[in-house]
Amino acid sequence: MVVRVVTDSTSDIPSSVAQELRITIVPQYVCFSTKEYRDGIDLSTEDFYHRLASSPILPTTSATSPRDFHAAFTRLAEETDEIVSVNLSSRFGAAFNNALLAKDMIEKRCRIEVIDTRAGIMGQGLIVIAAAQSAQTGASLDEVVEVVHRIIPRAHVRITFDTLEYLRRGGRVGKAQALMGSLLKINPILGIKDGEAYPFAKVRGRAKAIDYLYDFVAGFSHISSLAVEHATTPDEAELLINRLDSLFPKERIYRSKVSPVVGAHVGPHVIAVSVVEGEH
Repeated sequence: MVVRVVTDSTSDIPSSVAQELRITIVPQYVCFSTKEYRDGIDLSTEDFYHRLASSPILPTTSATSPRDFHAAFTRLAEETDEIVSVNLSSRFGAAFNNALLAKDMIEKRCRIEVIDTRAGIMGQGLIVIAAAQSAQTGASLDEVVEVVHRIIPRAHVRITFDTLEYLRRGGRVGKAQALMGSLLKINPILGIKDGEAYPFAKVRGRAKAIDYLYDFVAGFSHISSLAVEHATTPDEAELLINRLDSLFPKERIYRSKVSPVVGAHVGPHVIAVSVVEGEH
């Protein structure tokens, strides 16, 4: 039996890739006022950002519940007896812990491993994709888990956007507090360090922020996989992908959209690069 791979929707894995690699994506939640939506199911990325721009009240988010994970694990346990759940950093939310709770609720005999990627967006997504690719080759659960643990320290994310206001109002600033109070037209550059958002730089203007993302990727001598994602600026993302073609074949660059759950905290003008550094 093939090991089945599960993750949550903050991984931002394109649906076509998830379908091809048989990755099960369990949604997190976005709530506008009193109405709750399953990320990417009840509310598309496009609809979410439209509502984000027009809504006077910021949306809130909540993690994939133990019940959601339990339903996914139970369904997959009919097909396999080995499952790996590769989740959002536990410092960003409860998805990892909820997957652990769900694992303990499974009655059918099935081995389930739950892993904290200490990552998010396509940093998490690239780890999940590697796990699924390994599973598709017939790797055992132990081998897939080893692949994941080997990649986690080599997965790197940089993300830029126009304002920290969404993070501030959502209470998710964390160490990015160091960037608060910046002058107008300062674009923060955040990454993920030790499983949480970390301020790496602040640059003046959007063009320099995009240059920073390019230079960040150019700093790797070996790249195993690469993703570029955006929320509402596809042309900008495509221009960056074309530039990155000199560093990594653009036909192998994953193109993705930042999920509503993440977008609720960073706003609509977000663009990010995620890199898995090649083994030397």
